[in-house]
Amino acid sequence: MLVLSMVAEMDLELDQMDVTTAFLHGELEETIYMKQPPGFEKGAEDKVCLLRKSLYGLRQAPRQWNKRFDQFMVSIGFKKSKYDNCVYLNGKSSWNSKIILLLYVDDILIVAKRRDLVDELKDKLKSEFEMKDMGQASKILGIEITRHRKAREVILSQHRYLSKVLEKYGMLEAKAVTSPLGAQFKLKSDQSPKSKEECEEMQVLPYANVIGSIMYAMVCTRPDLAFALSILSRFMGNPGKTHWQAAKWFLRYVKGSLHTRLVYRQSDEDVMIRGYVDSDYAGCSDTRKSTTGYVFTCFGGAISWKSRLQKVVALSSTEAEFIAATEAVKESIWLKGFVHELLDEEKVITVYCDNQSAIHLTKNPMFHERSKHIDVRLHFIRDIVARNEVCMEKIGTEDNPADVMTKVLPMSKFRYCLELVQLEHGRAPALLF
Repeated sequence: MLVLSMVAEMDLELDQMDVTTAFLHGELEETIYMKQPPGFEKGAEDKVCLLRKSLYGLRQAPRQWNKRFDQFMVSIGFKKSKYDNCVYLNGKSSWNSKIILLLYVDDILIVAKRRDLVDELKDKLKSEFEMKDMGQASKILGIEITRHRKAREVILSQHRYLSKVLEKYGMLEAKAVTSPLGAQFKLKSDQSPKSKEECEEMQVLPYANVIGSIMYAMVCTRPDLAFALSILSRFMGNPGKTHWQAAKWFLRYVKGSLHTRLVYRQSDEDVMIRGYVDSDYAGCSDTRKSTTGYVFTCFGGAISWKSRLQKVVALSSTEAEFIAATEAVKESIWLKGFVHELLDEEKVITVYCDNQSAIHLTKNPMFHERSKHIDVRLHFIRDIVARNEVCMEKIGTEDNPADVMTKVLPMSKFRYCLELVQLEHGRAPALLF
């Protein structure tokens, strides 16, 4: 997502390729024998075949293909990113000569400023592997990519994938709702089945399958689904009827927001990456643990987000916010390193928090009796802030988009939070170049 936001901001070329029968390119390191196909060697059926190349179905096939591709990329002058093993860079500092290649199994995206550099890399790949040139990127891993180059926009959508999920579970014609999780749902573990009959009744319902199917879309393009999925996934081990009703409500929201898309566009702001973090306090009715939520944007569009139950029980709202801030700061350190690798520039990332007490703790090396039990996290963030790697700043609760990651919000606030990270409702525009 970080690279795609840069494509929109800098008007870079974005092309796609597909490796034909990728796993057959791998070289085997072990001696492997296989049975003969039926009728292959008549009269010598007891003989076996020595396998010389990788095959689909072998456990090591994905690994051997990746090693084979990595060796080739290194041989033509590329190096693997230290921050993402699926990203390759040609080591050039100027965008006039820089190329970025993104690999996911056999799907490839190529990013560069100049068209001739893209075509040159394509020719090299075609000379080594059997490749299918997909032209300008339009769909990868179930994510539809729309370019509107005159407006400097890259638009990501998964409405076709989500439509198939809804059709699979019989919810494509369901009545839509406008929130992922209705305020009437107070989900608890004591709503899980208690009798054998109730358990058997719930086992036939595809609760876990629904959660897993939608979670893929949430991770890729839909931060608006994160909090509801965080809640619903807590009951995957033993869901009850109330949990199933909440899951169906969630699917009805997905139905009503099928054409929600994540937009990256050119920005006038000097600040490249911003982070926003929030926490509720003791929101889990079963454990009284709090929920961490954060979202990072690049030139205004969301590139990283998370909503997750904290692992420990916070003793105050300040501690809950501080635990959340720790997770956001760790993510910002990774993003900072990745940006430096891509742009060869040092960028200080600002993380915005709406709790002044938590921010005060990060900047002031003072001993507090009531905060000494969060000592390790305290020293970690203080060290990062003191070295000017990350800056913690205050933001008003009303303007904090991370709010959508930690609680059920009124509809107007929910929509506003999504607008702040350029998650927009509506049908995808026509493909324009």
